[in-house]
Amino acid sequence: MKLKQLESMLGELQQFSNPKVELEQYPTGPHIASRMLYAAENSFGDVSNKVVADFGCGCGTLGAAASLMGAEQVIGIDIDSQSLEIASLNAEDLELDINFIQCDIRNLVWRGPIVDTVVMNPPFGTRRKGADMDFLSAALKIAFQAVYSLHKTSTREHVKKAALRDFGASSAEVLCELRFDVPQLYKFHKKREVDVAVDLWRFAPKTNQGNST
Repeated sequence: MKLKQLESMLGELQQFSNPKVELEQYPTGPHIASRMLYAAENSFGDVSNKVVADFGCGCGTLGAAASLMGAEQVIGIDIDSQSLEIASLNAEDLELDINFIQCDIRNLVWRGPIVDTVVMNPPFGTRRKGADMDFLSAALKIAFQAVYSLHKTSTREHVKKAALRDFGASSAEVLCELRFDVPQLYKFHKKREVDVAVDLWRFAPKTNQGNST
């Protein structure tokens, strides 16, 4: 699938109608989501015919992108039941077979299939400090092949140090810097839209050091 076609299809998905500020629910836009999964597949072969998990899946944009890029199986995990309802409807609209699980990532005990790749747009940790690192820690415990994640560029050194020193990653690479459009969703937002600089990271767990195929 071509990048423009993927972005166009993701642009049709429903997004949060009543986002929860405590969960830092911001939609992952089609521009970022399409490039994230396109890079994961075309540069590293981490999507097609793989088992992909979308941590904190929200409305299911990243999981849908993985499925459209040929993932063998996609699992979406989120703590919020309303988000999972929207994600399920989005999957139905695109005729995608995606499994959804309601779970707090911090309490995740994985007994499912081996997950090759985790994709995620975790909370930035502005409402609950350390939320982004909780997601990264959990993802590196589950993923066999790679973790793709978005983090604020301002936290780059902290993210790299935590991944390599604390969470057992064998590598942590910023693939590119992107502009994340944060729309005016909450009352405390003063501006209609804000651009936040984010890094697209690829982490490799230590258990799969040297294997990128």
